Amino acid sequence: MPALEHQKSDAAVQRLTMVLVGQEHPGSVFEEYEGPTILLALAIYLSWFLLLAFHKALPWWIVAPLAGYVVQWHFSLQHEAIHSMRGLSKWLRMALVWPPIGGWLPYELYRRSHVQHHRDSHLTYPGQDTESYYHVDEEWEDYANLWRGLLIINQTFLGRLVLGPFLRTPWLYVKEVKKIILGDFSNVAIWLRHFAGFAMILTLANHFNMPAWQYVAEFMYPGLIFGMMRSFTEHRWSERPSDRTAVVESNWVFGLLFLWNNIHAVHHLCPALPWYKIPRVWREHRRRIVTHNGGFVFRGYGEIAWRWLVRPNFIPVHPRSRVR
Repeated sequence: MPALEHQKSDAAVQRLTMVLVGQEHPGSVFEEYEGPTILLALAIYLSWFLLLAFHKALPWWIVAPLAGYVVQWHFSLQHEAIHSMRGLSKWLRMALVWPPIGGWLPYELYRRSHVQHHRDSHLTYPGQDTESYYHVDEEWEDYANLWRGLLIINQTFLGRLVLGPFLRTPWLYVKEVKKIILGDFSNVAIWLRHFAGFAMILTLANHFNMPAWQYVAEFMYPGLIFGMMRSFTEHRWSERPSDRTAVVESNWVFGLLFLWNNIHAVHHLCPALPWYKIPRVWREHRRRIVTHNGGFVFRGYGEIAWRWLVRPNFIPVHPRSRVR
């Protein structure tokens, strides 16, 4: 892109960001003290507890999608705590979202890695973007054929939903074990707290006659599936950083589930914008945001499934290995 076009693009981004930042401020005392988000947290924990307590009264094929929805809803709340909720003190934000009902990832590690992900100039770069699905070309060539095949299947919508949780979570644990083997114990205390919290979750589940394997199968795994659906085509490589972040227009069922993080370009433009203000900002500034992200917009997850159900959305080899 010529230098003049770069300058125009940067100026447009600055103007749009200034408009969005103006929307961050609370409009009432209720918003100032995080009233909408506290009510949301109560709804999430109450829903989780009721599903746990009355799971015997429902067939598994009803419990699993509902429980998965609630677990992913809680993960969205954790995401909100990372970026927003400034009306609450840091320790209170932590306490509100820390309980590990999703099981697989400690909130403290998620917060650390996700902040790194928000360096937009590094988006999609393997080794720099902590949430990238891309791989360096040299490493890709060294992978076994079976592993490359699994990674390509993981780039299909169906593959991401079914295999994604099994590929994503073990990789995290392998990395953490390697750190300990190499003498890095910096995360051990975080994991010990996480395991203690999750043990309490499983103890409560057992009290309601739900064994650990069933909690994993009906709560954890479906929750991961919903998360994989949201992140499937959230980012892609493009020369312009602003073109790397998508918008998925969806209904209130998925919008509320993801706290409108599916309108992801808005989130990256203004990370501190509260979840309940994102839909209005999108409606009011849709044209400018679509211009900003190069038209990287989908009408819903149905469109994404139709296009990439069994076809990869991209081969996960990054065009460049380093940020210029």
